[in-house]
Amino acid sequence: MSAAPLVGYSSSGSEDEDEAEAAAGAQARPGAGGCRRSQSPLPSQRLPVPDSVLHMFLDTEGEPEDDQEKHGGRVRTFPHERGNWATHVYVPYETREDFLDLLDMLLPHAQTYVPRLVQMEAFHVSLSQSVVLRHHWIVPFVQALKDRLASFQRFFFTANRVKIYTNQEKTRTFVGLEVTSGHPQFLDLVSEVDRVMEEFDLTTFYQNIVDEFEDPEMVLRAHAEQVRCKSGNKFFSMPLK
Repeated sequence: MSAAPLVGYSSSGSEDEDEAEAAAGAQARPGAGGCRRSQSPLPSQRLPVPDSVLHMFLDTEGEPEDDQEKHGGRVRTFPHERGNWATHVYVPYETREDFLDLLDMLLPHAQTYVPRLVQMEAFHVSLSQSVVLRHHWIVPFVQALKDRLASFQRFFFTANRVKIYTNQEKTRTFVGLEVTSGHPQFLDLVSEVDRVMEEFDLTTFYQNIVDEFEDPEMVLRAHAEQVRCKSGNKFFSMPLK
């Protein structure tokens, strides 16, 4: 199947010269009943680029500047670079009254050990570490997650062990609830997320995390209905069946 070229070129330099001479003769030839006059070539001008085009791609790669005040003063575990997007996969948890009551009781007690401990604005069960994605990887990465998680069903889970953890870089301490009932389903989710991470040559989930404290008397019951991926300031949702 042949296609017409966008730009045609002559087969030899002599044809170019002939065509140029013919064009010059046509410009010098007077019109009907007119007098012969010379024409000066028009000056070449570069048209200005519209502002809408100049500003079209300003947000395509640049992640917002890091501001520790906006995320509780947490320390980055990797340097901020233009075009790098911090990415995290998790199951969100919608807070209920019993959970908020638990926080009101637990936070003052925990602050006696970690004075700078603050309450988070949103809560989740992590399925991955925070990793770095290049901007052009975001869409294929999210699509790979959707493909891997498409067959997963919704499920209920219980978290009844309050623990204090420290991340591997020793830059952050946090209080969490360890999942007990529903644990196998979360392990299956983590396994599929890990496979996506490996496809993009990214770090898989923690094998071990430092556990410093346990209290088995707290109970939280919840429903896992979706998986979310946060990349920079973008959120992607993958509902479970």
